Amino acid sequence: MRIAKNTICLWYDKDAEAAAHFYAETFPESGVKAVHRAPSDYPSGKAGDVLTVEFSVVGIPCLGLNGGPMFTHNEAFSFQISTDDQEETDRYWNAIVGNGGKESACGWCKDRWGVSWQITPRVLTDALAAGGTKAKRAFDAMMQMKKIDIAVIEKAMRG
Repeated sequence: MRIAKNTICLWYDKDAEAAAHFYAETFPESGVKAVHRAPSDYPSGKAGDVLTVEFSVVGIPCLGLNGGPMFTHNEAFSFQISTDDQEETDRYWNAIVGNGGKESACGWCKDRWGVSWQITPRVLTDALAAGGTKAKRAFDAMMQMKKIDIAVIEKAMRG
């Protein structure tokens, strides 16, 4: 199997395969394509351990690398998932946070592996793109939230 020309590589301590399966079960157009085992011992593992996992998240090709504990995820990288309604927003948010993840602010959360996610309703993106007072009201409302509440954003947009 040939890896895509541009692939996002995510470093995990040792749980790349579990993370890839979680993403595949949670998001549409996602799946685990291949699991590769280390041909010999390496600094963070032994021959036969899972070394890399090829997977996709909403159609984006990714490679999970079990590189060990020396590097951890931070908010400088995140997946942004656009949602169409509150049900979809809640489903993804609850899957991530409810599976050992953590809430953050303004639609951001982290999964149990420390990967950051932005669960962003399209209504919020559209409001911010509109500019002017509508954008300011939507932005100010968003700044008070953890998970985005679409009804509150819509109310703020109306003034």
